[in-house]
Amino acid sequence: MGVTDVAPIPVVPGRGQVGARLRETLVAPAVSVVIPTLNEAANVGWVLQRLPAIVDEVIVVDGLSTDGTVAAARAARPDVVIVNATRRGKGAALRAGFAAARGTFVVMLDADCSMDPAEIDRYVALLERGVDLVKGSRFLPDAGTTDITVLRRWGNGTLLALVNHLYGARFTDLCYGFIAFRRSVLDALRVEADGFEVETEIAVHALCAGLRIEEVPSFESCRRDGVSKLHPCRDGSRVLWTIAREHRAMRRATRERSLGRGPLAPANGVVAATAGIGSGDADD
Repeated sequence: MGVTDVAPIPVVPGRGQVGARLRETLVAPAVSVVIPTLNEAANVGWVLQRLPAIVDEVIVVDGLSTDGTVAAARAARPDVVIVNATRRGKGAALRAGFAAARGTFVVMLDADCSMDPAEIDRYVALLERGVDLVKGSRFLPDAGTTDITVLRRWGNGTLLALVNHLYGARFTDLCYGFIAFRRSVLDALRVEADGFEVETEIAVHALCAGLRIEEVPSFESCRRDGVSKLHPCRDGSRVLWTIAREHRAMRRATRERSLGRGPLAPANGVVAATAGIGSGDADD
């Protein structure tokens, strides 16, 4: 699927990381792509061979695959960095990859061929304009999906509506892991989840930290080979728990400020911020 220029959709303007942005403009941006894998030997080569030239560093985090995934990755991309995951789960793998990434910008990408690597250019262009986090959406104009089931669409829509209501955001998609961000905001994202709920955790923590977030259209295809590791009911429950836990933490921090005790950080270390809606101009 070809990639065309599209207008980004602002979710929240945020305060951003102004100091970090000024430092980053002094050097040429470098892009790191982090790809978690578990028995994706038949797919990972297709993904790596289609990464755009803008990508400087490729990190594959392997969860003890038994089908030759690592060998397939090295055959497709000899300069790939292999990180062995020490914990099970997509979130744990991404966390290990983020720790190894050296680029100014970090892109999360699945290994099952459902995401078009050519879209990375679209994400990086917004990061270069000053956006802190760019989130792909399958439900914007010029986007789409041929992979989502009726159950997953219903679950995603329900959880999406809950996040938008609780956090005052305007996301059009939630449980989708094509995300890019400035490495300088990694601490603010506080990635702690081990499973598929990590995608929601990143979005919610970005909202709470007051980061500037924008969505871009993305197309999700069916995986080329193998079976998805996602379990809608189990993983949906974990997403719901994540949303509820983070909202409780945000309310607690707000209550502490209103009592004049200063911003008491919740257990996850994120201090809540009021989320507003901006114009989408990266220079606001």
